[in-house]
Amino acid sequence: MNMTRHGLSIGIERVGNEFFLSLKAVGKLTHADYEVINPLIDSALAGISTPKVKVLVDGTELEGWELRAAWDDFQLGLKHGNEFDKIAIFGNKKWQEYTAKIGSWFISGEVKYFQDYAAALQWLHD
Repeated sequence: MNMTRHGLSIGIERVGNEFFLSLKAVGKLTHADYEVINPLIDSALAGISTPKVKVLVDGTELEGWELRAAWDDFQLGLKHGNEFDKIAIFGNKKWQEYTAKIGSWFISGEVKYFQDYAAALQWLHD
């Protein structure tokens, strides 16, 4: 039996006044994946009066997006772009570095690509 894994796992935590969101993307993301994750992110951010969220995206197992899922991702960035302080994209593919650069056009905070997990965490905590 061949099973294809895909989706997003999400972690949310507060450290003092800072709000951290960690995302692990696996496989090729679909619109159905975003139908599940978007309400979780919306709900988590709704409870914060002045969110300045630091995000760690682990894309080491990400293969890409279906077209509609890419649109969903873009809309998520537009909707919450002012709430993101820093987004660290930890990955292992050249296209992910380009994604980080393009993503920085649509949010008010910083977006940076890393091939080293520890360096990504350190940058978020600086």
